[in-house]
Amino acid sequence: MSSEENKQANTWNMLCHLTALCFLIGVPFGHILGPLIIWLIKKDEFSSVDEHFKESLNFQISMTIYAVIAGILTLIMIGFFLLIAIAIADVVLVIMATVKVNKGENYRYPCTIRLVK
Repeated sequence: MSSEENKQANTWNMLCHLTALCFLIGVPFGHILGPLIIWLIKKDEFSSVDEHFKESLNFQISMTIYAVIAGILTLIMIGFFLLIAIAIADVVLVIMATVKVNKGENYRYPCTIRLVK
């Protein structure tokens, strides 16, 4: 792979992670749809996009599960704090992944349930 192709692959890999923040601008299910759209567009062109899509998707599904549990726990008041912590962790970890992947490094999200293999 040439330097230019490698740079393009890194950009698309990065977008697999960064587009998960679409939920911040109010896109329903944007945290799932963003990476999915990138994957659908570039999966055949860059094989690494598949790997980064799966990592991003697994993390976003995990965060959704954690948020649902925290939502249920709002009945006993602790859920409010958990929801805030989950939202902050989601944004921070996605930004960390985006920066690492843009540098050409792989990133594995912590606390991720690996559902999509």
